[in-house]
Amino acid sequence: MQLFDLHCDSIVNYRKENSDFLCDSTQFSLKELAGFKRLCQTMAVFIPDDVRDEAALQYFRDHKEYLDTLLEKQKDLAEKVNRTEDIERITNQGKCAVILAVESGAALAGSLENVDYLAECGVKMMTLVWNGVNELGSGHQTEQGLSPFGRQAVKRMEEKGIIVDVSHLNDRGFEEVCEIAGKPFIATHSNLRSVCSHKRNLTEEQFKEMVSRGGLVGVNLYEQFLADDHNGGLDSMYRHVSRMLELGGEDVIACGSDFDGADIDETLDTPAKFARSAEYLLKKGITEKVIDKMFFDNALAFFKKNVR
Repeated sequence: MQLFDLHCDSIVNYRKENSDFLCDSTQFSLKELAGFKRLCQTMAVFIPDDVRDEAALQYFRDHKEYLDTLLEKQKDLAEKVNRTEDIERITNQGKCAVILAVESGAALAGSLENVDYLAECGVKMMTLVWNGVNELGSGHQTEQGLSPFGRQAVKRMEEKGIIVDVSHLNDRGFEEVCEIAGKPFIATHSNLRSVCSHKRNLTEEQFKEMVSRGGLVGVNLYEQFLADDHNGGLDSMYRHVSRMLELGGEDVIACGSDFDGADIDETLDTPAKFARSAEYLLKKGITEKVIDKMFFDNALAFFKKNVR
C-alpha cells in the first residue's frame, strides 16, 4: 500500500481542534501508517478568501508553526521534506514524508518578497487562488484572469523553486499561466470537466496542455468534483482516471485527495482507503505499472526533476 498525495487541508483542522497526526476526527490521520509501504503527504495551509493582507501572512505563519510543533512532537511518525531526496529517505524509514504547501497566494500579502519567505519556510507548492479573487488572480467562481502582481508572482515562484499550482484557477487564468510559465506546473487536486461538469475541473484541452508540459494532475476525491449527481465514489474516480489515461496522462496522473477540505465518499475518505482503491482500479483493467505511477511514482519523478 502506497500513496503520494498532493493536497490535504488537515493542518488547519489539527490546529483548530488542538489535535495531531493521530486525530480521530479528521480524514487524514497516521493511525494506519504501519500498513503503508510508502506514504508522502502534502499538507497545505489553506487561506480562506476572507483573510487578506498581513492577516493572511500571519495565518500562514501560525499554521506553519503548528505543523512544525507536530513534526517535533511526533517525529517517530512524520518528517518534513526539505529537499527532494528526503522523500525516499523518510518513507524508507517507515515514516510519513510531509511536504509543506500553501492554498491561495493571499499568503503573500501582496509582496513578492514573501515568495522568498515562503521558499525559506520550505514551501514547495502554492495554489495561486482559491474560489474568489485575491491579489494574484481569480478563482473558478469569478471571471478575471491573473493580475499584474500574479504574473510577477508566477515568475518569482519559478525562480525560488515553488511549484505553481493551477487548481481552483478559472479558464482565463489557466490560459495566462500557460502564456508566462517557463517551467512545468501542476494541478494538485483537479478532475476532468468532461466526466464531471463542475467548472472547478479541468477541460480536456487543459489536461492535454498539462501532459505536453510534463505537469502533474492529482485526482480529487470531492464528491461534487467526481460526479454530477454528487455521489462520487470508486467508480466515479475510475472514470476520471480512465479518461485521463485515454488523453495521454499515464505519466501525469497523480493523487490529490483534498482530505479535510471536502466531502468524500466513505469508500475513499482515509489515506488507507484511497491507497486501497488501487485494487479496484486493477480489477477495472488498469495495469499495475500505471497504478504505481498514479499512486506514487509520477509525483516522485516530478519532484526529482522539478523541485529542489
